[in-house]
Amino acid sequence: MTDTEIEITADLVRDLLQEQHPDLAGLAIREVAGGWGNQMWRLGDELAVRMQRMDPTPELQLKERRWLPVLAPRLPLPVPTPVRFGEPSERFPKHWTVMTWVPGEPLDHGSISRGAHAADTLAGFLRALHVEAPAEAPASSDLGAHPKRCTGGFEQFLQAIDPDAVGDVRAVRAVWADAVAAPEWEGPPMWLHGDLHPANVVVSDGTLSGVIDFGALFAGDPAWDLGAAWVLLPAGTASRFFDAYAHADEATIRRARGLAAMKSLFLMLMGQNGDRGLPGGKPNWGPAGRAALDRVLKGV
Repeated sequence: MTDTEIEITADLVRDLLQEQHPDLAGLAIREVAGGWGNQMWRLGDELAVRMQRMDPTPELQLKERRWLPVLAPRLPLPVPTPVRFGEPSERFPKHWTVMTWVPGEPLDHGSISRGAHAADTLAGFLRALHVEAPAEAPASSDLGAHPKRCTGGFEQFLQAIDPDAVGDVRAVRAVWADAVAAPEWEGPPMWLHGDLHPANVVVSDGTLSGVIDFGALFAGDPAWDLGAAWVLLPAGTASRFFDAYAHADEATIRRARGLAAMKSLFLMLMGQNGDRGLPGGKPNWGPAGRAALDRVLKGV
């Protein structure tokens, strides 16, 4: 078998734990649905094992190992924090990490009913995260640029989706054009989650209760995270979010809205691919992306 064809099973996870962390091998192991680049397994009640699967390099896991222990203590929501490292071996030639489990239901399988609370919670989380990053913080080759340098990706998503699903294509293009015309970020590179969408946050009791999957973590323009005001939050709460966040100027909000439109299109494309049975498709992401795009177009 090639590396990508190795079947990851509960028995394999237990064998790896027995080899490298035998004190954890007796805990219950349960598969967690979802995941693409990495596969998650619950380990007892408080831990999870993150197994490198489709990611071609271990870079994302190694980045989480390096930086999440630095960031987690000052964040107001639970995030997965590495507690043990699993190294490549003959049994499994890839990296794996034992991390704390963040309880809750992923938003792409749940909902937010307490919109004002969720807006305040997300704003507080991003205020805490968005501080100047050190010089050695990771950069990103495909994220973090001004929208004007991402037009190729925007067009690729827009043209790949059924026009009837998009609806008012002219309005979508207008939001993107406004983001492209907005001034660039002039502040220092800030710590960013980098990939806030409904599968990467968890909810409980009708509100946000945790943030997961920091594989995209990088330093850059906060607009890349602030688009979550439309991608994650219910209609009518974006203004409250930006009031609570308090540090976003008009240009940053314009860039964030355009980036939220691009993220919404990406979610719709993944949903479309899932409906067509294509690899990597996520059928339940389509409705989430459609709802997010509607919020973006209304600006609320």
